[in-house]
Amino acid sequence: MVTLYKPESIFSPRHAPSWLLFTFAAGAVNATALLACQTYVTHVTGTVTQIGMEVVHLMPLLDFALVLGCFIVGAMLSGLLINGRAHAGKPPRFGVPLWISFALVLFAALGGHLGLLGTFGSAVTQPVDFILLSLLSFAMGLQNAAIATSTGLLVRTTHLTGPATDLGLHLVELFFAREEALALAKRHAALRAGKIAAFATGAAVAVPLAYRFEFLAFLLPASTMLLATTLSFSPARAAEQARLVRPVPTAAGQEPA
Repeated sequence: MVTLYKPESIFSPRHAPSWLLFTFAAGAVNATALLACQTYVTHVTGTVTQIGMEVVHLMPLLDFALVLGCFIVGAMLSGLLINGRAHAGKPPRFGVPLWISFALVLFAALGGHLGLLGTFGSAVTQPVDFILLSLLSFAMGLQNAAIATSTGLLVRTTHLTGPATDLGLHLVELFFAREEALALAKRHAALRAGKIAAFATGAAVAVPLAYRFEFLAFLLPASTMLLATTLSFSPARAAEQARLVRPVPTAAGQEPA
């Protein structure tokens, strides 16, 4: 696996805000999707639970399986654009998955407003409802895999089980670590706590916007994703960092999938 950012860059004031912005956007997407069609999309736990609950109903089962598949395919596309190109001896495209993800969330806002994605707030019963869910799930798979790969699997932005677990572990380290290890534990704990707060804030801000503007509320996460991608994954920045990519082995302290 290749990585774009080393730990010193990941925790730096230059790039740490980007991870919080991406997480804020995921929280906003998740909350707005729940209000739009009564289903979460930024993590697969809820989707897999729905698959289990609908196991005796063929069509809903297949529909939720499609949403799950879209998240996985989004992650695969990120892998192809980054690791796949690296394996082929080509420059990894770290930022491209994030630009695609931004475009899909923007389409959810504008396409939904134009009536292309069903009725806001309705139950998931029609194929058009699953188009929205699949687009958003695909976009979040793209974002999560791109950020995870770019940071050597250190940062995930669309779910909180891993960050919450890591936060607990690093908080314990604060009582026992010394010197450099203590400073590292503080940075890890601060990032995880910040992501939990950012996700919740994104959801909190999105809810009143969704009640007022419906699909156009997706403009909030889209604009946040655009800002974060520009800050840390602009073409010039990605090209500069891509010259420094290197294999990164799996190591302790990485967030679980």
